[in-house]
Amino acid sequence: MKDTLRHAGKRKQLVDVLIQKGIKDKAVLSAINTIPRHLFMDSSFEDHAYQDKAFPIAADQTISQPYTVAFQTELLEVEKNYKVLEIGTGSGYQTAVLCELGVKVYSIERQRELYKKTKAFLSKLGYRPKYLSFGDGYKGLEEYAPYDGIIVTAGAPYVPNPLLSQLKVGGRLVIPVGTDQQIMTLFIRKSEKEFEKHEFGEFRFVPLLEDKN
Repeated sequence: MKDTLRHAGKRKQLVDVLIQKGIKDKAVLSAINTIPRHLFMDSSFEDHAYQDKAFPIAADQTISQPYTVAFQTELLEVEKNYKVLEIGTGSGYQTAVLCELGVKVYSIERQRELYKKTKAFLSKLGYRPKYLSFGDGYKGLEEYAPYDGIIVTAGAPYVPNPLLSQLKVGGRLVIPVGTDQQIMTLFIRKSEKEFEKHEFGEFRFVPLLEDKN
């Protein structure tokens, strides 16, 4: 598949939809207007790639709805050169959005098939996260902490303590919390022991898988 003027036109239409739904961050909208989402999906979904919908990818996972990607990214309030931990690399689309924003991305994927495929694919597209890891997102990546932001792209039944502890003071954790449906939740670290919590309504994600071994 290639990226054509037709795809660019569809991206512009998608951005217009996101603006109508309340996304305001111009840098986030610009990233979504730039990234060829259809390349992150199976070719059979190409005609639907710029609809505001989630779609299946490998390993029984999904590429998130563009509105959800934009909403989570907007909540992070990133700036260039921020260090951000992404839990759930998935297709790499959210990773690419963060890279477009000039963020230093550290990302963890639990599915080995997706980890290998996405690592090669992102490099081919010219997106170079600082570090891609195969592992358990519940544990975070302690060796590179602390982070300016942490974004979780799967539904967590509870908030993993390691993620809270790996945030900088002033840092933001964006995480969907719940089982069947999740509440999008933002934690802002106010001090070593104090966190401010905000909730932003219901979303639906695939579950965040935990290594029980």
